Amino acid sequence: MSACQRIAITPGEPAGIGPDICLALAQQSFAHELIFIADIELMRQRAAMLGIELDIHHAELSNDAQPHQASTLSVYHQPLLSRSQCGQLNVANAAYVLATLNEAADGCLNKRYDALVTGPLHKGIINDAGIPFQGHTEYLAEQTHAELPVMMLAGGELRVALVTTHLPLSQVSSEITTERLEKTLQIVNRDLKKRFKIKQPRIGVCGLNPHAGEGGHLGHEEIETISPVIEQLKKIGLDLTGPLPADTIFTPRHMQHYDAIVAMYHDQGLPVLKHHAFGNGVNITLGLPIIRTSVDHGTALDLAGTGKADSNSLKTALDMAITLIGPVNTI
Repeated sequence: MSACQRIAITPGEPAGIGPDICLALAQQSFAHELIFIADIELMRQRAAMLGIELDIHHAELSNDAQPHQASTLSVYHQPLLSRSQCGQLNVANAAYVLATLNEAADGCLNKRYDALVTGPLHKGIINDAGIPFQGHTEYLAEQTHAELPVMMLAGGELRVALVTTHLPLSQVSSEITTERLEKTLQIVNRDLKKRFKIKQPRIGVCGLNPHAGEGGHLGHEEIETISPVIEQLKKIGLDLTGPLPADTIFTPRHMQHYDAIVAMYHDQGLPVLKHHAFGNGVNITLGLPIIRTSVDHGTALDLAGTGKADSNSLKTALDMAITLIGPVNTI
């Protein structure tokens, strides 16, 4: 018999569509409890604006988790620092967004929540508030004391993990070190086994340069770093292929041979994934001591409060979190 699990959901940027898609999701029933970490009045105001009738109430975490009932919204109240308006970013609320993540991360570490699903936030406004911020992936790694987070997006049968994430292109090459690449590949391999129950993951590895360096004529990273790491890890049992040209490995004929593809940088791998499954993709952070999934889209400020936001990616992210939790047997 499976126990009911408690899943934290953070709507993200209050001026964006995060609150809207959370409200849409809450209209459905789920076998697990959903706790939305947000300003309760923000959620009530947005529901009224969208004409969505929900029983919006304060969460009670001292009780055992209960299945989510349709048309209810259980909120762990995290107060806004300034009133939010749809589509209008406000630096005063940057700290609020991070406070929701702090509660979620701490709650997962301390077993108040069994998984975290995040809505879209706006990195720019957090940095504009004077808070250095690269993204959810890096921030949650810091909050959970993880050594190296690995961003992986999944959609359909395609999984793409990244060696580097939110970096200017000019800095990518210097960050692809032997140590970082080795750890990334080991984390991907480990979490495909642990989280996705793949007994022997088949992992394809991209080169950094066009044509994977063309034998050194178009770059030396493949020869000096990527190939040696692959060969070393193959000796200890990892099923790795590469380095392969990114314009080849992502063709259907090649993708079918891999359980995941590891790209060297953000825009090498994610445009393909998003073309393949935008709106149905899930962002999964590997290498954390907690389960974290997220939507595959941004804040869509122009759609906030219009009723036109699509909640499918959030639903997919929640479904993935439930899958990664797995069944919990009770005696």
